[in-house]
Amino acid sequence: MWPLSEIQQRLRDAVILGDANRVADLLIGGGDPGRRLAIHQRHYHSSLESALLGKFQATGWLVGTPFLQEAIRDFVRKHPPHAPCMAEYGDSFPQFISQLPSADRVPYLLAFAELEWCLGQAAISVDQPAIGLESVSRTGPEDLHDAVLGLQPGLHYLSAAWPVDELIKLYLSETKPDHFALAPAEVWVEVHGSRGSFEIDRVDAAEFSFRRAVREGQSIGNAAVGALDIDSSFEPGRALVQLIDQGRVTTITPANRGS
Repeated sequence: MWPLSEIQQRLRDAVILGDANRVADLLIGGGDPGRRLAIHQRHYHSSLESALLGKFQATGWLVGTPFLQEAIRDFVRKHPPHAPCMAEYGDSFPQFISQLPSADRVPYLLAFAELEWCLGQAAISVDQPAIGLESVSRTGPEDLHDAVLGLQPGLHYLSAAWPVDELIKLYLSETKPDHFALAPAEVWVEVHGSRGSFEIDRVDAAEFSFRRAVREGQSIGNAAVGALDIDSSFEPGRALVQLIDQGRVTTITPANRGS
């Protein structure tokens, strides 16, 4: 008899890859055990496909439902989940669909699908209690440069060479303008969401660099240096105050307490 780990692997391959031959000896009982396995195979694929269709409805609006459905079927076959949380499944789908042969007719497809993914992730987040400016005042000036900020979990940052934020707002508005022209234009977008709602805002390049660097865990000082490299008129102090005033900051950790 095979060890449990081998049985689990063979059953996984049978369901995900459709390789029923490797578990033929295990399919016993009833008139047609292979048919019962096929039910599980169909349920596995249809569940994942339905989940992705729900997450990328705007992308389907952009490229057409048949194209999206075929891309999702292909993605599910080639990229099974690697984590038990379905909310995390699909993060690599924007890259996948943008690399399909016929996707080159929509040069902004990758950025648009990534923005939709960010909106979905933001909407299922829950805001944490935000800190006020008094927390900064308790951090000495000598520590502030190397301090690390914790930001709201529903914050996401996306830069794009096309104004995909305008396009997705058009989709969300459910309006049909007589004319809508989309021309290349670099944009820097901040997405914030919590408890089923979200907002999309543009920021300038330096502000974007600062906020994204902080979001990635860089110190305030390093984030400021990166922003100043983009725009020498950038004001780190003002940017920090604004971030706090907007309720985006949840923690501030001085460097000597960061480990």
